[in-house]
Amino acid sequence: MDLTVIWAGIIAFAVAAYVVMDGFDLGIGLLFLRIREGRERDMAMNSIAPVWDGNETWLVLGGGGLMAAFPLAYAIVLPALYAPLIAMLLGLVFRGVAFEFRWRDPAHRWFWDLGFTAGSALATMAQGITLGALLQGITVKGRAYGGGWWDWLTPFSLLTGLSLLGGYALLGAGWLIWKTEGQVQDEARRLARPLSIALLVAIGAVSAYTPFLELKYYQAWFAWPNILLSAIVPILVTGTGLALWRSIQKGRDHRPFVLTLALFGLSMVGLAISIWPDVIPGRVSIWEAAAPERSQIFMLAGAGVLVPIILAYTAWAYWVFRGKVGEHGYH
Repeated sequence: MDLTVIWAGIIAFAVAAYVVMDGFDLGIGLLFLRIREGRERDMAMNSIAPVWDGNETWLVLGGGGLMAAFPLAYAIVLPALYAPLIAMLLGLVFRGVAFEFRWRDPAHRWFWDLGFTAGSALATMAQGITLGALLQGITVKGRAYGGGWWDWLTPFSLLTGLSLLGGYALLGAGWLIWKTEGQVQDEARRLARPLSIALLVAIGAVSAYTPFLELKYYQAWFAWPNILLSAIVPILVTGTGLALWRSIQKGRDHRPFVLTLALFGLSMVGLAISIWPDVIPGRVSIWEAAAPERSQIFMLAGAGVLVPIILAYTAWAYWVFRGKVGEHGYH
């Protein structure tokens, strides 16, 4: 067993779990001001109240795991992406404060509602820019970051940031379609139609741009015989997109959310095809960045205990609150 590959899988799983679980509540924040004030907004907020804070556990696991298992990558990536990462954390903090204070400060609820949306937008945009900056390449000199302060800000990173805004917003709409009823559900379904088109266009734009960022990406997608497998991904994305549109049109409850998750999953598969086996694409492989074997074994023992516990209490929370949300909470 290759411990380095195992740890790469653990971190990839943590990142995917974060995108899945925190993506929809960030998406609800993005859509929040489009929902009518009063009971409708309260219903949207109540739909994520039992789970939203625990979803960020996976972000901590992904960041902490990167530092512990791949310290060289952590030491290079952090200086390169300080600005968007700090912006992400500030957005998450302000969003969390707004979430709590809108209930406790009714006189200024309009301000906290605005803050909830602004914090969600800042955190989402920063995450997308971080991904784009990582994909476009980080300048490495020796064993350290060798680029400038603004290298992360490019047309491609802005494209990935805007794409993630659309993706999270669609996840949020899908969650509200599934978990709410009445006017909130109707508004979410109406918003999901243009958002589904926007996400498919964004996936297409990012996918068309990515192979030309690095020769390695182009070869991974178009070199023979890689193209025999890589061509399956866009076909599946197209089919999933059509199924998503039909599920929205037919008024399904849970399918739009599940199919949006499938689009995110396929996008992650495409990302893996592009960068594997690098942790810093085109610069540093997972084996070059890995911690010593004894350190990996020590951490794996802890992860083997903690990850199942996190999965268990997360699954339990979602099971307990598995129904729809009405005016007075879950039922």
